[in-house]
Amino acid sequence: MSTQLFIPKYRVEECLDEIRKSLECGWTGLGHRTVEFENIWKVYTGLSHAHFVNSATAGLYMAVEILKAANQWADGDEIISTPITFVSTNHAILHNNLKVTFADVDDRLSLDPVDVERKINERTRAVMYVGIGGDTGQYEQMVALCRKYNLKLILDAAHMAGTRLHGEIPGKEADVVVYSYQAVKNLPTADSGMLCFKDEEHDALCRKLSWLGISKDTYSRTEGGGTYKWRYDVDHLGYKYHGNSIMAAIAITQLKYLDEDNAYRRQLASWYDEQLSAANLPITPITISDGCESSRHLYRILTPEREQLISHLHANDIYPGVHYRDNTEYSIYAYANGTCPQAHALSQQVLSLPLHLHMTEADVSHICASIAAYWSGD
Repeated sequence: MSTQLFIPKYRVEECLDEIRKSLECGWTGLGHRTVEFENIWKVYTGLSHAHFVNSATAGLYMAVEILKAANQWADGDEIISTPITFVSTNHAILHNNLKVTFADVDDRLSLDPVDVERKINERTRAVMYVGIGGDTGQYEQMVALCRKYNLKLILDAAHMAGTRLHGEIPGKEADVVVYSYQAVKNLPTADSGMLCFKDEEHDALCRKLSWLGISKDTYSRTEGGGTYKWRYDVDHLGYKYHGNSIMAAIAITQLKYLDEDNAYRRQLASWYDEQLSAANLPITPITISDGCESSRHLYRILTPEREQLISHLHANDIYPGVHYRDNTEYSIYAYANGTCPQAHALSQQVLSLPLHLHMTEADVSHICASIAAYWSGD
């Protein structure tokens, strides 16, 4: 049997029961269940606002757009971001005619506050901070840095559903937090996300923008006895980015198990730690930051022979991943090539081992034994 990097786990019958409610009431779009999930998510996280959207990417695009408009940033102003992330993170900046200024990473592949501070200039407007793999990294230092220089803080929490820092869900310190519920994330749907602004006016604007800039969405126009109010205004050039009730129904079910599932992911990670340490191999597991109870979306190692190890694991039906390629290697961001030497070096070595809820300790043992066999030549 092959061991895949990610396989989502759904509570199928419970999900179908929740989906059935949406189908039976005849409302599968925005409204009812999306509002219900938003309210549940606010209670779960303690965040002030939450808007359910069709992907984390959509959420990131609107997060940057709204902060740019609200703070009157000019085209060409800069947001400092990481080169070790999925391209959605940095595309959101570029799509809004802002410049991505890349800062280097620390040994956990999170943004390094020292290099971030070094990259701040008169055109810097915000920091885009990615909680890679579910780890908080040096998030607290980044919060302090943004306050010191009066910069906005965007938390890309795509990997962080359920992560806690000193026992609390992080993000209340940020101007906006964006979560992902894409199919292989810790809280999986088919695809969706959550956009959580600190400011109420920003939250209200994102709800308009996600529904084509229309002043009232269809759900709002049918409240109050079911009378359809057809008159509305269109005062913004918006998008079709809102979430739907089918995805929300799945998310409502999956959230019930998120903390339990994350605890098991941490157990899998601890088995990796124990067995890889005992094997005394020339690899370095990437540790979790102090005070962080990670969602453990990823289990990452650093290895000097990554490509050869990947080929060996593939031959044994084990399929790891890479999170991530240094974004400055992509032609669209090549202008920054060479500006983040540590990120570039580590991106050549980082490897994500399979980590999902269908795995057992025996699966971890099989993977670790296969890694050991590579170096023993077996």
